Parts: sequence; structure tokens; C-alpha cells
Amino acid sequence: MRAVSAALARMHIDPYIAAILCSVGIAAMIPARGAAAGVLDHAGTVAITLLFFFYGARLSTSEALRGLRHWRLHAAISSVTFVVFPVLAIACSLLVPMILKEPLYAGVVFLCVLPSTVQSSITLTSIAGGNEAGAICSASLSNLLGVVLTPVLVATLISVGDGGFSLGSIGDITVRLLLPFLLGQLAQRWIGDHVRARRKLLSRYDRGVILLVVYTAFSQGVVSGIWNGLALAELGVLALIIAVLLVIALTIAGLISRVGGFTKADRIAVLFCGSQKSLASGLPMATVLFAEASVSTAVLPLMLYHQLQLLVCSWLAQRFATRPASAQEPATAAA
Repeated sequence: MRAVSAALARMHIDPYIAAILCSVGIAAMIPARGAAAGVLDHAGTVAITLLFFFYGARLSTSEALRGLRHWRLHAAISSVTFVVFPVLAIACSLLVPMILKEPLYAGVVFLCVLPSTVQSSITLTSIAGGNEAGAICSASLSNLLGVVLTPVLVATLISVGDGGFSLGSIGDITVRLLLPFLLGQLAQRWIGDHVRARRKLLSRYDRGVILLVVYTAFSQGVVSGIWNGLALAELGVLALIIAVLLVIALTIAGLISRVGGFTKADRIAVLFCGSQKSLASGLPMATVLFAEASVSTAVLPLMLYHQLQLLVCSWLAQRFATRPASAQEPATAAA
């Protein structure tokens, strides 16, 4: 495994992205069927429930409350994540059905209402020399809000039926995602230190759950024949739409941070936390929010966006890191 990782690194290929693509390929060639599909579905449900429990246990309540003092930074990031992106999703409805089919549009909407990433937002902010502490608090707050706001926004923006979304899934997400998260928060006073001390192990579990969800979702898509009606040209158009969304999000995040008078360190945090969308939260949510047959189509825009955001934002972070400091600025703006 180390040799494979080293080879991928030499080719500048993220091993995690390669593993996701391999999961899609295996699902296309050897999809899970019948009893095996049922077992994987139940295993995924349990794994996702535990994942959100660990999310809750990992987030220190006291740190989150301290971080909330920098409310202007969090408001700027949350406005991009939960206001700008949903508006962009509504704008994309103009492309339906001539340019974008309804199932793919549902996936674009789902992408636009997801919370920010945690790991990559913090890492990119740190590399670029931004406000890492602010990024930690904002990304954590975004995911906390996302557990509630994402299903509500999906229900608001996607018409029931055509998008494969069920209003009853709001109750499911409460039981399977929000409740475990809250139980994790209650338990974190006893197990929080142990969970945070095992970040690497939990990161592997996190990624393992994503690979399981990807394989299961795309297997369901293959078995149901949903991919038969998706042309290569449609994928190309979808990729172009996703790229435009990322460019617009980065541009607006940059404008909001400048108009808000933030320091350079805070502007970097707004840029990366505001433009990122969480694959780790999105894929588990999709399995709850969408009908089984439509999950693979619903997460396709997210998977494309995830890979593009890593490539573009990694390049941007390196650009920020190599720029000479023109002036000394405080690490954070006044709250």
C-alpha cells in the first residue's frame, strides 16, 4: 500500500480520490445485488450513524463557544455556504430541462446546500497562512448547521417526486444523523479527549465509510439502470456547470471578505471555508435524503465538485503561501 501511495504521489494523484474512482469502477463492473446489497445497505446505515456520533464527540463544546465570539467571520462564511450557494442553485433551475435534466439538477441543488468541509478547509487555510483557528470553528459550525439546514433546504428547493426526495426523510435524518451527533456531544465530556487523540484512526474510518457509501450508491445506480440514460455529453455539461459554480463561489467569497474589511488571514479563511463542500457529510446525508435508485445521480455533482475544489484550492493555497508578506497584519479581525 505504501508503494502504491508513493507512486500516486509522484504522479500528483490524491490516493483518496483514486480510491473513490476505484470504488465507482468496481461498482460498475461488480455491483452489489440481492442479499449482498441489503447487507451493505444495513452496514452503511450503522457506519454512518457511528460516524455522526464521533463527529459530535470530537467537537469540543467549549472550543466551539469560544470560537463563536468571532461572529463576523462565521457570518461571512455561513452566508456563502447557506445563502450564496442556494441562490446559485435556484439560478441553475433556468437550465432545466433543456441543458440540465431534473435528476442531475437535484444533485446540483444538493451540492449547493451542503456544509463546508472540515479537514480540507482547515488544511488549505493553514497552508495559505490564514486564520486556522477561525477556520476550525467556522468549519465545525458549518457542519453543525448543515445537519439541520441541509435537509430543510433540500425540501424547499427540490420538488417532491422528480428529484427523488422524500419529505419523510427529514425524520430519518433526525434519527440517523442529528440524534447520534447530539449523543456524541453529550458523551464528549467523557470520551472527547480519547476521540480527539485518535484523529488519524477516525480519519481512516471516515474515509472508509465514504468508500462504502460510494460503492453502495453506484451499485444501486447500475442495478436500477439509471446510468443507461446518461450520455457523455451530459457529463461534460455537468462538469462545466460545476466549474462555473466553483469560480463564482470563490469570487463572491473573496468580495464578501474584502467588503467586510477582514484581515488577510481572515480573508483566506472565508475563501476556503466558504467555497468548500463536504463529501464526508454529503454522501451519508444523500443516502437518507434520496430514494435508493437516485442516490448515485444525486451525489455525482458533489463528487465532481469535490475533486475540482481540491485541485483548484490547493493551487490557490500554494499561491498564497509563496506570496511575500507586504505588510504585517494581525491574525484575526476584531470580533
